[in-house]
Amino acid sequence: MEHITAAWLTEAATAAGRHGPGNLLRVVLIVMVLGCVLTGWFLLRGYKRKD
Repeated sequence: MEHITAAWLTEAATAAGRHGPGNLLRVVLIVMVLGCVLTGWFLLRGYKRKD
């Protein structure tokens, strides 16, 4: 597992060096926004009242 993660990070850094930070930054931002939306949905659904 550790080897796979290191290889993935190395490949991501190499790709960022070739193409600039645009694609990697875009993916990180999309994942962050989706994570915030899912976390908010999960937390707020617990406050739903059952009459």
